[in-house]
Amino acid sequence: MASITLGGNPAHTIGELPALNSQAPAFELTKSDMSVKTLSDYQGSKVVLNIFPSVDTGTCAKSVRQFNEEAAELDGVKVLCISKDLPFAQNRFCGAEGIENVEMLSDYKTGAFGKDYGLAFTDTAFETLLSRCIVVLDENGKVRYTEQVSETADEPNYKAALEALMDA
Repeated sequence: MASITLGGNPAHTIGELPALNSQAPAFELTKSDMSVKTLSDYQGSKVVLNIFPSVDTGTCAKSVRQFNEEAAELDGVKVLCISKDLPFAQNRFCGAEGIENVEMLSDYKTGAFGKDYGLAFTDTAFETLLSRCIVVLDENGKVRYTEQVSETADEPNYKAALEALMDA
């Protein structure tokens, strides 16, 4: 269990992020068109998992915008923005913001992603939502970088995540 903060107050997650150099846990997440995407769909690409509680919060929205901008210049990289928001809300946000370079995926159906990756909140008003994390995977689905943001309201370290892509 990770100990982080939410608005300066203690918060906890269900477990720990996957270990570096481990195989990333498989997942099934929902796209905005309600189709299912799995980790194996991204085999052969480097992947950034930008994980957050809800696109309807300022910091989460900013991370999607930032990665959308960065992803436009990355070849062979897929940026997946993952939350438990309904796919309709994710789609509405992307349409309003002109987001085209990242994929929005939702863990709303089962919550299995948040559990399997050890990052779902277990307490606070955000209980069961996904904590703010970055996970970078290489072309074979191996974990090459992780960050669990210690204060949920803070942004992730974009530079470190993008540098990890170069080393993956």
